[in-house]
Amino acid sequence: MGGDAIVCAAAPLETPVKLATLTAAISCALSLCAGPAMANDWPGGARAAVVLTYDDAMPSQLETAIPALDAHGLKATFFLSNLRQADLPRWRAVAGEGHELANHTLFHACTAATFEADPRYVTEAYTIGSLLREIEQANVLLTAIDGRDRHGFATPCGQSTAGGLDYLEALRTSGLVTYVRGVSVEDADLGAEVAAVDRMRIPAKAFDADVTGAELIDWVRKAVDGGGLTVLLFHGVGGEHLPVSAEAHAELLDWLAAHRDLVWTTTLQDALDHAAPETAAPSR
Repeated sequence: MGGDAIVCAAAPLETPVKLATLTAAISCALSLCAGPAMANDWPGGARAAVVLTYDDAMPSQLETAIPALDAHGLKATFFLSNLRQADLPRWRAVAGEGHELANHTLFHACTAATFEADPRYVTEAYTIGSLLREIEQANVLLTAIDGRDRHGFATPCGQSTAGGLDYLEALRTSGLVTYVRGVSVEDADLGAEVAAVDRMRIPAKAFDADVTGAELIDWVRKAVDGGGLTVLLFHGVGGEHLPVSAEAHAELLDWLAAHRDLVWTTTLQDALDHAAPETAAPSR
């Protein structure tokens, strides 16, 4: 090379356009590193909200589910129907611990084809008006137990008909309940903006009796990935109707308690109120 020196120097940015392009590229790279934007803003930086719901006021919920929840400091929502008088003090204590009690009608009427039932208490025997009156009376009972004047609702058997007609719009107009939880869900629901979800059609995920703890946790992880809300639906815990095993249930609670940074486990009413605080009214 002889005595010639080779000088390496960065070429100057020749125009404002190049500078703007570089700035945009850096901004894009930083946004990718930060991860995808979430559709919801959950407390404590959690990436998802998880709601555990339990239907039908079953003894196994009082004996197994609630002690396990309390041991982990987790709150849940209980849809009560066919209440036993002997259990009322216990349900009052459950509400006092911060769990949500919600409406599941008085008699849990489903269609006649669902299971054998007293013919007076199948949905074909109701009108929309008579079913709404039953929901109203169930609210009175709930208020006598928990002292609150607003309650959510879950459709018995996931069915929303009375006398063959859908009653959800009439229920919406009545103002009797703050939301209606169903029994079906799509994967897309796990990333939905909760403030925009129809309160009369809250999706929920039910599970087969042989579900494992790992499968329950995997479902919650989908909500974490989506940044949304997932509502899990249980009946019996460790026995009774449509049960999940106490072991699978315990594994799920262990995971939720250990991952409070990822998931906010709360009641359904609190999750909905947080997502859309402008629609939340104070509860007495």
